[in-house]
Amino acid sequence: MSARKVVIAKPGGYGQLRVENLNQVSPGAGEVLVATQAIGVNYADCVIRMGLYASAKEYVGWPITPGFEFSGTVEAVGAGVEDLAPGDRVFGVTRFGGYATHVTVARHQLFALPSTLTMEQAAGFPAVFLTAYFALFELAHPRPGATVLVHSAAGGVGSALLQLGRIAGCRMVGVVGGTHKVEAARALGAEVVIDKSREDLWKAAEAAAPRGYDVVLDANGPSTLRDSYRHLASPGKLVIYGFHSMLPRKGGRPNYAKLAWDWLRTPRFDPLTLTNDNTSVLAFNLSYLFEQRFVLEECMARLLTWVEEGKVVSPQVTKFPLDAVADAHRALESGTTVGKLVLVP
Repeated sequence: MSARKVVIAKPGGYGQLRVENLNQVSPGAGEVLVATQAIGVNYADCVIRMGLYASAKEYVGWPITPGFEFSGTVEAVGAGVEDLAPGDRVFGVTRFGGYATHVTVARHQLFALPSTLTMEQAAGFPAVFLTAYFALFELAHPRPGATVLVHSAAGGVGSALLQLGRIAGCRMVGVVGGTHKVEAARALGAEVVIDKSREDLWKAAEAAAPRGYDVVLDANGPSTLRDSYRHLASPGKLVIYGFHSMLPRKGGRPNYAKLAWDWLRTPRFDPLTLTNDNTSVLAFNLSYLFEQRFVLEECMARLLTWVEEGKVVSPQVTKFPLDAVADAHRALESGTTVGKLVLVP
């Protein structure tokens, strides 16, 4: 089979996802060429397709091949790479370019495939678990016994946060958007699961933590940010890592009038109020952290130790062929999926 990649020529809907031939090049010094067997799909990839992902425009521009994570076998190594050889089973991360049958990355962006993960599970592991790890352990630093609220708790990052919070000794409260997601969140470590499709989210949140939450982890954006902040304890930390509610659930194209309205209603947190409330608001974007070697080395080392110990399990995986990439984006944007989606070349 010829080498192929998904290319987005310009911002738009699902029709912009085109599969094209890929001209392979030999890996340079310190690089490794991997023949992919599975590729993780993240909501950020949909945002890239719509032309709204700032780092994609900053680092690549158009055309662009999305994709942050993959698994596969080593096909070739560049000069200076002595601890990997063709045929080795690996998984890794890349700043864009992952939606392809072959990916070339620096050696430090690859990890040996754990015996406890399949190729599909490993391809969906790095982005969500590194995001969850950075949010919880590098920014929030919850103490054992802390009460933590996780939005979208049955999704990729949400399910990772539940597991890491359990490891940290926290009391985890998960929010899900459908009854079919409740058991998944509970199995991953949520002591309380709030099904906002059947109950009032914030009344249930108050009942679960009357004094407020030590940490709230929110990727929803303006639909919940203001209330997430209001339900912090003192002291409390709100960690923001996305704005999903600003984007469409169907159709694949942004509604610019809605974007403008959501931008206007996004809360602004001023330092005087934060100081008086004894609270903190923190935010980050994982795609800007790939130069930070500790994120890929120290954080992943701890995560993989927990994987080997059985303390962490990869999210449930749903597979799509690479040629059905538009269907994967459509499913992810619908908000109905559980766990991770992966593309299989």
